[in-house]
Formats: sequence, C-alpha cells, structure tokens
Amino acid sequence: MSSEQTPVTEETTGPRPRRLTYAALLAALEGLALVVGGVWILVLGLTGHPDDRQQAVTGGITLVVLALLPLLAARGLLALRSWSRGPAVITQLMALPVAYNLLQADSMAIPGGIALAAAAVASLVLLVNPEATRALGIRGPGNSGNPEK
Repeated sequence: MSSEQTPVTEETTGPRPRRLTYAALLAALEGLALVVGGVWILVLGLTGHPDDRQQAVTGGITLVVLALLPLLAARGLLALRSWSRGPAVITQLMALPVAYNLLQADSMAIPGGIALAAAAVASLVLLVNPEATRALGIRGPGNSGNPEK
C-alpha cells in the first residue's frame, strides 16, 4: 500500500487541535443559521403575504443551498481533511460584508451583525493558526515536505 493510499487516522496525524474543533463548531453554527433563515424565508414566502412570492421562495432556497458550504467545511474540519480549510475561509470572508451591512442597519439586525462579525473573525484566526494548519497537513509555500535538500 503506497503512502497515497494509506488512510489518514488519528494515530498518524495526532489528536485534533481544540482550535480546529472550535473553528468547525463556528462554521457549523453559521451553516445552521443559514438553514434556519432560509427555511424561515421560504415558509413566510409560501404561507404569508410577501410583496413578491417568487423572490421570497428563491431567497429561501438560495440560503438553504448556501448553508451547504459551511456545513461541509465543518464536517471536513472535524475529519481533519485539508480541503476543508478553503471553504471554511471562503465562508468567513463572505460573512464579513454581510456583517458590515447588518451593522449599518438601524434595527434589530445590529446585534446579529456584531455576532456574525465576531464569529467570522474568530473563525479566520482559528483557521490560519499554525497548529490547525499542521493538523490539516497543509504546507506553506516552498515546503514540499521533502526533508532532503
């Protein structure tokens, strides 16, 4: 069995760092919030009296589909899959402008904007941490992993 075919187990990679677990938890919470928001908009669009029913339904479905990105990233982070950091970082970068727009509102959206911004910044800090990067097996530029030079 070659090294490419060898399954990655906890024995070979070590235990999952708490920072990575926290980042996965934050990504999962953001994904769940998107699902709840999408279902809420969808239900209101179908049962309520929106200005544009088609737009409400489309918005609800879009949020539910967008929730797949952070949910899949969270699952990958928990499983120590190196591919999962990209979608997790992208999710956080997309959350920052949304948080900024929520903070510009004069309504109940301001606390949501604060919470979203805090979660996005915290997740980004956790995801770019060297300990998390090592646990995911991500090497920096110029590090081919070849010890012989």
